Amino acid sequence: MEVKGARTSARPTLEEVAARAGVGRGTVSRVINGSPKVSPQARESVLQAISELGYVPNRAARSLVTRRTDTVALVISESEQRLFGEPFFAGIVRGISNALADTGLQLLLTLSQSATQHAQLEQYLTGQHVDGVLLISLHRGDPLPGRLESGGVPTVLGGRPPGIDPISYVDVDNLGGARQAVDHLIRQGRRRIATIAGPQDMGVGINRLEGYREALSEAGLPELIVFGDFSDASGAAATADLLDRDPELDAVFAASDPMALGAMRVLKERGRRVPEDVAVIGFDDSIDAPFAAPPLTSVHQSVEGMGEEMARLLIARIRGEALADPVVILDTHLVVRESA
Repeated sequence: MEVKGARTSARPTLEEVAARAGVGRGTVSRVINGSPKVSPQARESVLQAISELGYVPNRAARSLVTRRTDTVALVISESEQRLFGEPFFAGIVRGISNALADTGLQLLLTLSQSATQHAQLEQYLTGQHVDGVLLISLHRGDPLPGRLESGGVPTVLGGRPPGIDPISYVDVDNLGGARQAVDHLIRQGRRRIATIAGPQDMGVGINRLEGYREALSEAGLPELIVFGDFSDASGAAATADLLDRDPELDAVFAASDPMALGAMRVLKERGRRVPEDVAVIGFDDSIDAPFAAPPLTSVHQSVEGMGEEMARLLIARIRGEALADPVVILDTHLVVRESA
């Protein structure tokens, strides 16, 4: 017996959406799949029809046809302590999330440090569980990007590690930013300028050290180099080493803000005033820089912009769009505060 007013439990179909929107079934499918080959008017009509009918795409069925999972992975080759303790990674994730917000793509975050973790992750990522992969914090010769590409998984890197020739990556002008920082110190009359460089198995570490060396070479000043891993603790340890080696140093350029903040803490403990005795400059212009004591002069890099560009390139590759330029290098600039 039919009950008047009863609502049907049948789910709206693709054909019903097409009829309501006044377009073909293929147009609806293209809108749902995020294809750019749809006019703005048709897209708006389809989205309105979807809203009115309460249509929910059958992702499982669509995945069988399109071989799409609507998921992209962000792989960070760092520890949980680094991921949640340093502002850089939060900025990258925010930028990626912003770019994915209106695409229907979901973000899967995973950490991978050891060779065993890399092997397990490679098997998962090449097993049709994701549509594409974003990689950051890679070190020299990491095989994962090449294996993902050879397995048919579109991949975009954040930075370019040495020994790797990626199809697509996003980076900032690390060399130019480092030169700006050291040139600023030289113009201030600093003559014993040290650097706390980053790891030399990472492109970012190599390029920032190269910028430091170029600036000192042109000014005819001596180099004073120690190495850290971009963390606060490594910056503190490196600064203690610097002061033991050269008590007369009058400036420190650190290749990351956490290392610069660690340096400032040790300088204070050793009775050195910043910037009167030792000027300090970092690299990141992180959220912590303006609140340091004194506020930290730092090279600004758009971390969120880097994440957004990485996601933009990956989305285009997933959709099979031609990239005018698969490599994006973002500008940097020096933000001068009281520390230098």
